[in-house]
Amino acid sequence: MTARPANAHQARLLRLLRDGGPNSRAQLGDLVDLSRSKLAVEIDRLLETGLVVADGLAASRGGRRSHNIRLAPGLRFLGIDIGATSVDVAVTNAELEVLGHLNQPMDVREGPVAVFEQVLSMAAKLRATGVAEGFDGAGIGVPGPVRFPEGVPVAPPIMPGWDGFPVREALSQELGCPVMVDNDVNLMALGEQHAGVARSVQDFLCVKIGTGVGCGIVAGGEVYRGATGSAGDIGHIQVEHGSQGRQCACGNRGCLEAYFGGAALARDAEEAARDGRSPELASRLEAAGRLTAADVAAAASAGDTASLDLIRVGGNRIGQVIAGLVSFFNPGLVVIGGGVTGLGHTLLASIRTQVYRQSLPLATGNLPIVLGELGPVAGVIGAARLISDHLFSPA
Repeated sequence: MTARPANAHQARLLRLLRDGGPNSRAQLGDLVDLSRSKLAVEIDRLLETGLVVADGLAASRGGRRSHNIRLAPGLRFLGIDIGATSVDVAVTNAELEVLGHLNQPMDVREGPVAVFEQVLSMAAKLRATGVAEGFDGAGIGVPGPVRFPEGVPVAPPIMPGWDGFPVREALSQELGCPVMVDNDVNLMALGEQHAGVARSVQDFLCVKIGTGVGCGIVAGGEVYRGATGSAGDIGHIQVEHGSQGRQCACGNRGCLEAYFGGAALARDAEEAARDGRSPELASRLEAAGRLTAADVAAAASAGDTASLDLIRVGGNRIGQVIAGLVSFFNPGLVVIGGGVTGLGHTLLASIRTQVYRQSLPLATGNLPIVLGELGPVAGVIGAARLISDHLFSPA
């Protein structure tokens, strides 16, 4: 993809076609503030660029039938969602429909070189299936703070070796296409906004509970990243004060992430197993040598009291922080996503109880707090949405 929209009108038309699919000239005219003649000029210019193509005759609205317009069917975006312990890579078309998706375990602490070798290998496997000859653009999410304009991670606590690494430049050079980089939870929020539970909401919070905890903030339909790109880093809000607070990977004590998230939950589960509080967890620990959040979820489903207690206590802590965010931001929706959501409705119930109890009635009176709809594809759809937003903007 070499062409870009020449002006804001063309960019608006491209995004309407991306989000709504093929549409007629007449229907597009109903959606944009352009005269009929000006609309025809802008669509003809887009047809000349090859970004859009004619797609047959539209249904009659009386009189002469209009032609359908759609985004070029050959456009392909690569979505990459790097987590702390796994990576998802997907190929989408221009409408952000997932055409191919791979997930593999991976340790982000191995550093950017090793991780990108794996990412490029996965992208090559997807290409080999025939879903894409090449990529017109790529979006990538990483589990840490990102200086957004430069696409560079900045002092990410759980990503040793990534500080200042030129992710955007390195990946763009390897893939031969434009690349955009963002925090992974921002991309989860974009994914849920485009194709998930937040499709009709302009102001919402998307809380990702994975190995760590983060929050995507969408205000007025746009991701809010803050002055330097670190908005939403709620995992390092202090929930226990004083020198007795748990040590966090960021170097401080008492952070939310030190008490709940995949890593903290696994540690607490192993402690419960060794202390004799949970024969179920002890059995799993003996069999596998380690425990994960998935083990806690399975044990809780089997009625294990210690596991249910760990989930409830963790949900209460998350809920306390979200309650403060709700009082401050007054969102129309709170979405809970990430790997730890396998803990299910026990976790959700604890979060809801705290938020509804602690936040003002005006903020919570009509506030849904729900699990995300898209699961592991939320991040890759969000990554594709990120790069398409960039490419469907005037150069």
